[in-house]
Amino acid sequence: MDESQNTHNRQVPWGWILLGLAVLMTGTWLWLTPAGILGKAHAVGYSVCHQIDARSFHFGETKMPMCARCSGLFLGALLGVIYQFTRGRKGRMPSTLLSVIFGLFALAWVVDGVNSFLMLHPTLPALYITQNWTRLVTGTGMGLAISAVLVPIFNQTMYQDWEDASPLAGWSHLITLLVAALILIVLILLEIPWILFILSLLSALGVITLLTLVYSLVIVMIFKRENTFLSIKTMVVPLLGGYCVALLQIGAFDLARFLLTRTWDGFSLF
Repeated sequence: MDESQNTHNRQVPWGWILLGLAVLMTGTWLWLTPAGILGKAHAVGYSVCHQIDARSFHFGETKMPMCARCSGLFLGALLGVIYQFTRGRKGRMPSTLLSVIFGLFALAWVVDGVNSFLMLHPTLPALYITQNWTRLVTGTGMGLAISAVLVPIFNQTMYQDWEDASPLAGWSHLITLLVAALILIVLILLEIPWILFILSLLSALGVITLLTLVYSLVIVMIFKRENTFLSIKTMVVPLLGGYCVALLQIGAFDLARFLLTRTWDGFSLF
């Protein structure tokens, strides 16, 4: 029996243990959070976003699970992750020029966020009037920037045979991603109820996906298992572990905020 087979055999019990833990944690979290699929999405948003009503998009009387900025960030990140994973196991960072562009996206997010914060204090001067569409646009840009860094790091850390190329290797890939992001932004701004319903669920999925990928990387590095995986199937253990830690964080933040505010509603400006 070779070393790789021994490694696989050692992982099988951990896989089942973590699967059981994931099911138990998911069931407990679903039981304790607000009812309905949108209620669960709002509970995910509750752990990462202020959910201020005036700074969120609505469909009917229902607001999206996160504010305009966070909705853009997590939907943009999910879009970027999905697009780059379809490009294979490429693990090189974007070129210098593309990195500068993504850096500008991140800078715009910071500037718009700081300006939006200044608007909360009438005595502090704001550079301009931040609106939900500017929050959405800059949030989406930040989400793309996060995915542009996260996916190459994930590929080059996890895969044994990762490719020394960037998933965003040229202008055509960047333009494709930006066009998809623009379509996403327009769909939100149209505020068509059934579309916002779907995007609400996807934004919550974006939070879980990002946290799972990040914590999976942390677990792999802690146990010094870098570059030992040949496929997604062989990553079941770290991915399940990452999901469990992600759900633990979401649940802990939900609990802390609920104990503090005694409500599942977002924060109020007044």
